Amino acid sequence: MAVLFFISHIAPLTFFYFLLLSSASASFSSPTADTDLNITSILSSFQNLTSFSSLLSSTSVASDLTRRQDPITLLAVPNPYLSIPPSSDLTRRFPSSSLGDILRYHILLQYFSWTDLLQIPPSGVLVTTLLQTTGRAPANFGAVNISRNPLTNAITIQSRSPDSASNATVLSLIKTLPYNITILAVNSLLVPYDFNLMASETRPPLGLNITKALIDGHNFNVAAAMLAASGVVDEFEADEGGAGITLFVPTDGAFGDLPGSVRLQSLPADKKSVVLKFHVLHSYYPLGSLESIVNPVQPTLATEDNGAGSFTLNISRVNGSVAIDTGIVQASVTQTVFDQNPVAIFGVSKVLLPREIFGKDSAAVIPKPGITVQPPELSPPPENSAWLINPASSPQGFHEGMNSDGQILRAQSCIVVLYCIVLYLLA
Repeated sequence: MAVLFFISHIAPLTFFYFLLLSSASASFSSPTADTDLNITSILSSFQNLTSFSSLLSSTSVASDLTRRQDPITLLAVPNPYLSIPPSSDLTRRFPSSSLGDILRYHILLQYFSWTDLLQIPPSGVLVTTLLQTTGRAPANFGAVNISRNPLTNAITIQSRSPDSASNATVLSLIKTLPYNITILAVNSLLVPYDFNLMASETRPPLGLNITKALIDGHNFNVAAAMLAASGVVDEFEADEGGAGITLFVPTDGAFGDLPGSVRLQSLPADKKSVVLKFHVLHSYYPLGSLESIVNPVQPTLATEDNGAGSFTLNISRVNGSVAIDTGIVQASVTQTVFDQNPVAIFGVSKVLLPREIFGKDSAAVIPKPGITVQPPELSPPPENSAWLINPASSPQGFHEGMNSDGQILRAQSCIVVLYCIVLYLLA
């Protein structure tokens, strides 16, 4: 009996410690990466980065980042440094198409924590940037060299070419979402080596009249009329700069094949505008690029108005042709109407109906423009820290911010433990 008495009293204590250890390990587990980060939404918390954020949006680089699911490190230039030479000269000198490639040169395709940076050898490491993936950087000059001064721990970033005079120094860590994205403040815009020879700078402005191009196609009169009546065609033509646009335009026959339950013309003007924007990608994709697209889930202009993760198209190659899946409609590219950088227009076999409006769950109202999913805050705004003063240390309060989510999880775990103890005592 004594043995049984001892075991019965030891068992709940052992169980209690087991639960505590489980809660502690869960509280220190790595957060899941969010694949739908909205970079402009993240940067909006930092007043010193408003100008840089505007550049990302105006050149469509922000939408490029929304499509990426791999971890990155963003080199952001604060307002005071962006307003003085050489950065100010670059923003005034180059058109938006070239500025887009300069900004892509500031997106490292590798996640660097602050600890990772301090472990970089003095000889440096070579890191690929988003520019390298465009094919517009000569050789492999779309990469940067990151080096560390062993005496001061100052981090310097420059072109891999020894002949390049462009370089920048890391001022501080702005924000990190572990294993997903790190934002570093740097003191200057970087210019890729031999940038003047790049196609992005020499590309002439197109100024295409999209409605006229569709009418000349002889099989897109319904789409041309809808675009002209809605007014969104003006927005499309304005987006020809930067990364360009790709339009998927249903044929007249596709509109005629719509089922009677789909009353497209009866939609309110705002929803009709969303449907039209759902047919447009905010990047130039020639047919060959669509056939070999790496990330099949592509945001549309409607995504930019309604939030990351919504109104996306799934693009793939099926039976030798480009297939487009909206979730409720499967269409295919039937012809090339127009293709000249930075605009591509393709005819498609069906009207692309977004599931957010025409799907079974379409009772849910379309989110109002401007509402996006906010990522978790893991570090305080830079206004409360001296991140521009000490380039070799992380911002004040950074670690406290990182621990906030862990504290909440530990508190929840303790509640679960107490609940289990009460149930045991009442049994």
